[in-house]
Amino acid sequence: MSAPPLMPGDGKWSHALPLVRDPLTLCEQARPHGPVVALRVGWARMYMVNAPEAVRRVLVENVGSYLKTTRGYDKLRLSLGNGLVTSEGDFWLRQRRIAQPAFRKKALAGFAGIMGRHVERAAGLFAARAAEGPVDVVSPLNRMALEIVAEALFGADVADVSPRVEQGVNDLVEPFWLYTTAPYPWPEWVPRPLNWRFWRGRRVVRRETRRLVAEARRSPEREGDLLTMLMGATDPETGEAMSDAQLIDESLTLLGAGHETTANAMAFALDLLARHPEIADRVAAEAEAVCGDGPPDAAQIGRLVYTRQVLDETLRLYPPVWMIARRAEADDTLAGYAIDQGAFILLPIWSIHRDPDLWPDPERFDPDRFAPDAPTPDRGAYLPFSRGRRQCIGDRFAIMEAVSALAVFCRRFALTPVGALPRLKPALTLRPADGISVGMRPR
Repeated sequence: MSAPPLMPGDGKWSHALPLVRDPLTLCEQARPHGPVVALRVGWARMYMVNAPEAVRRVLVENVGSYLKTTRGYDKLRLSLGNGLVTSEGDFWLRQRRIAQPAFRKKALAGFAGIMGRHVERAAGLFAARAAEGPVDVVSPLNRMALEIVAEALFGADVADVSPRVEQGVNDLVEPFWLYTTAPYPWPEWVPRPLNWRFWRGRRVVRRETRRLVAEARRSPEREGDLLTMLMGATDPETGEAMSDAQLIDESLTLLGAGHETTANAMAFALDLLARHPEIADRVAAEAEAVCGDGPPDAAQIGRLVYTRQVLDETLRLYPPVWMIARRAEADDTLAGYAIDQGAFILLPIWSIHRDPDLWPDPERFDPDRFAPDAPTPDRGAYLPFSRGRRQCIGDRFAIMEAVSALAVFCRRFALTPVGALPRLKPALTLRPADGISVGMRPR
C-alpha cells in the first residue's frame, strides 16, 4: 500500500510558512492533489485529508486510533483546562456521561427565554447605533453570546464583567494559531506583548469562572441553570460527580470557546443576509409568521425552518471550527493510502465545505441546499460541529441561540452591506479580521 502523495513544493519545509501565514489558501491548494495529501513541514509526518469517507474514518469509524495528542490541543488545554473539548480517554468519557443530560433537547428548551431577552437587548443596541451609520456587529454579538451562555450556565447576569471576559477570551484566542504552528515548542513563554496579553486574558477568564462556580456552590437553592445540572449530575455507571476543578474547566470551556464560535457565525450570517436581501426578506417573513412581534420560544425556534437553513449555509461557508487535527495512534488506511503511527492528520473543514465536487457552485450562498426536501449532505462533507462521539456537546444550544437571533434581527431591520467581503483570520476559530459592519434600517 502506498503512502499519500506529496503536495508539490520546493524543499522539505515548503509548506511550513504557508501553514502559519495563510492556512486557508493552503487548504484550498491541497484539495486538488488527492483525497489524502502529505505536506512538507520538516520532519513531521502531516497529512491533509480531503475525502468525506476518510473524514468519517478518522472521526467516527476508527475514532479510537485518532486522538487529540497534538500541539494544538496542548495549547488549548493551557487556555481552557481539561474540559470536554480537550480531554481524552476514560476521563473524557466519564465527563461526557455526566454532562450529556444537561444538553438534551428537553433540558435546553428552558433557555429560549434567556436567549430571547438578550437578543432583544442587542436589537435595541443595534437600533440606537444604526441611527449614526453602519454598525460593527462583531463585538455586540460577542457580548450578547457571552451573556447568554453565562446566564444559562451560572444563572447570573454578568453584564458588569462581560467586557473584561470578552477581552480576556479574545486575548486567549488571538495567538492560538501562532502557538500551534511555531517552529519552536513553547512560543507562549517568549517575552513579547502578544504573550503578555495571553497570560493576562487567561488570569481574567479563569478568575471570573472560579468566582461564578464558587457562588453557585454557595447557593444550593438555585435550579434550572446548566451549572446546577452539572453539579447535581453523576456518572450513571460509577456514581461519581464532578469535582470543583472539573466544574471550572467545563465552565471555562463553555464560557470561553462556546460563545465566540456562535457570535462569529451570527456575524458572518448578518453579512451574508445584507448581501442577499431577498433571503433576508424570507427570514423576516418567516419570523413574522411564526413569532409575531416577540422573540421565539423553544417550540417556535423549531418552526423557523428557513432561518435554520440560513444558519446551516452560513456554517458551511464560514465554519467557526475551520480545521480539526488528530494524531494517529496506530497504523491505519485512509482512502486507500497507508497512514503510519504518529502521523498528524489535518481535516480542513474550510476547504471540504467549499469542494465543488461535493457542493455545486460552492461559493454561492444558497440556503436551499439545506431545504427539507434537499439531499442530506454526506456526514463527512458537512461537519460544522465535528462528527462522531466527539461532536460538540453544545451544538443544539448554539443553533437555538443563532436561529433566535437571526429571526429577530431580520424582522427588526432591513440589512445593507458595507464594503467588500470580510477579511478572515483563522485562529482557534474562524474570525473576521477587521470586524463586520452592516447597515441596519428599521423595517
